[in-house]
Amino acid sequence: MVDNWFSAWRHVFKLDPDKELSDEALDALCMSGTDAILIGGSSGVTFENTVDLMSRVRRYEVDCALEVSTLDGAVPGFDGYFVPLVLNTDKAEWIIGKQIEGLREYGTFVPWEETAAQGYIILNEDATAAKVTGANASLNEEELVAHIRMADRLMRLPVIYIEYSGRFGDMKLLKSARKAVQHASLFYGGGIDSGEKAKLAAEHAHTIVVGNIIYSDLEAALSTVQAVKSAQ
Repeated sequence: MVDNWFSAWRHVFKLDPDKELSDEALDALCMSGTDAILIGGSSGVTFENTVDLMSRVRRYEVDCALEVSTLDGAVPGFDGYFVPLVLNTDKAEWIIGKQIEGLREYGTFVPWEETAAQGYIILNEDATAAKVTGANASLNEEELVAHIRMADRLMRLPVIYIEYSGRFGDMKLLKSARKAVQHASLFYGGGIDSGEKAKLAAEHAHTIVVGNIIYSDLEAALSTVQAVKSAQ
């Protein structure tokens, strides 16, 4: 794995600008020992709600990065930026189209040293991201490994993100993905709602991302931090 500004992250909380989060909950998340706060969402992301959430997180010392999913949500001032490319879709707009559009408008302002391409492989057909992007979420092991090799060795993407969004994924597929990766950081997100699941995912992914459970069971979300740290 190549060292990058995010390479040391083992555990990340992902916060959605379009969802409500109390100051008390945010304090608990930022002071939990997590390695970073990632801000991003599949819908309802605006400049205003992104700035608001960033400014609240900025009161803490934890790393804060933005996943740039819309031009409206492209906000300066983060520690780092991820630009998603959906690898398992045949719709070019989600691979290079929207990215080119963004670079035409903001390319001269991009902090390139703190910006990384994020190769998404979405494997839950019911996820909003899969429906919006038209992702082929039914990849078998051979197809997944082919996607990994394309992203890791041909495209040389710094991050490959296995995304199940709302459902805990197939750990055998994740294990196969990890074996196929040589250069990229392998992120995993989806259905991590307990310390046990966090530990299982962390056995194969370089970085696990905990999101939805934050808004339904904060204590369960917080338990994932120590589970990952103790597994190192």
